[in-house]
Amino acid sequence: MHQDVIDLRSFYYRTKLGRSAQVALQDALRTLWPNTKGMVVVGFGFAVPVLRPFLRDSQRVLAFMPDQQGVMPWPPAMDNVTTLVHETRWPVPAGSVDRLVVAHGLETCESPQDLLTEIWRVLSPGGHVVFVVPNRSGLWARTDATPFGNGRPYSFGQLESLLRKCRFSPEHHEAALYFPPSHGRFWQKTAKLWEKMGRRYNPQMVAGALLVEAAKNVHPGSAENASRLTVPGPLEVLEGLAGSKPKPLPGNSFAVHTDGFER
Repeated sequence: MHQDVIDLRSFYYRTKLGRSAQVALQDALRTLWPNTKGMVVVGFGFAVPVLRPFLRDSQRVLAFMPDQQGVMPWPPAMDNVTTLVHETRWPVPAGSVDRLVVAHGLETCESPQDLLTEIWRVLSPGGHVVFVVPNRSGLWARTDATPFGNGRPYSFGQLESLLRKCRFSPEHHEAALYFPPSHGRFWQKTAKLWEKMGRRYNPQMVAGALLVEAAKNVHPGSAENASRLTVPGPLEVLEGLAGSKPKPLPGNSFAVHTDGFER
């Protein structure tokens, strides 16, 4: 179940711990994508805390927020780039996104494979996606005091296995949030130091968040469940005629809310 946008906003923009987390996640993501000049960059879930560095040089930046979560306008004092979307139906053409960030989106979605199907659809043939997920072995997943204590935490191996089944090729990984999930003054002052020190150790044992970058795999037969991700075959169509007709999914309608939220 997706978290509420008000709670996510409050953590990242109203607490010192959230702001420290925002900086650490931005730095880790920028390590993977140092340059997005001329690219279309999209975030899904609650990705706006890590998208700001891409506003300057990208061709376009969009932030999709699932309807179960709610939406907030962003960035402040600039044209709004956020919109409310169905979790697995996004209002963009196939193959139109160069870089995609999923933060607080995969671990809380109801159907991860359907979400990955939609991500595969919108990515360009050379597109890349980064998933930011709670580390199942980290301290941040063991407390519900932060957004990383909600949903299904992952290990690198679990996430990479899921991605391969859904026609993605994992390529690189990073980690962040090596400092404890504490609002204590000492931990906040030393957060950057902990991030530097943490990179010397096994990130899967220490970090609070894992980042996995994957490429869209366009080779046929590259996934165990490739049939799920393509159009139905003739036998499936006949089987559908024999039984009751499934309900159609909602259309690609979306709305933009401007509730007066500010960063």
